[in-house]
Amino acid sequence: MNYGACNTRRVLSVALAVAVMLTGCATIRRSEARSTEQLLAAAGFVMRPADTAERQQRPAAMPPYRLVSRSKDGHVVYTYADPDTCKCLYVGGSKEYSEYQRLRVQHEIARDQAWAVQTGPMDCDMGEPWWCHPIAQ
Repeated sequence: MNYGACNTRRVLSVALAVAVMLTGCATIRRSEARSTEQLLAAAGFVMRPADTAERQQRPAAMPPYRLVSRSKDGHVVYTYADPDTCKCLYVGGSKEYSEYQRLRVQHEIARDQAWAVQTGPMDCDMGEPWWCHPIAQ
């Protein structure tokens, strides 16, 4: 058996697996960012596009895809930077942040309820593993 060819195949297989995994992670990240940005907009956050050189520096200097709070003129200001998809900042105050939190919880509850409907009732005994078998109906 040619060990060089075997090692080459192994390296290519690992590289392909890593590439697929990274592509999946990037897709999930974009989807989560889109969902967060929809909730921020619905909560009243203002989207500020990075359409000038000065504005392009702001999102690049902030942690991406994270809601960050800071104090400005005695008020708390929340910002969310998306340097990749929309190349913008979402900016809001305490009122918008409270509404965002309410909408986020509401969204999570709706997602959990939809998941529960899809999986159906579960029959779990104390002796079962952490995953359970759906009840036959």
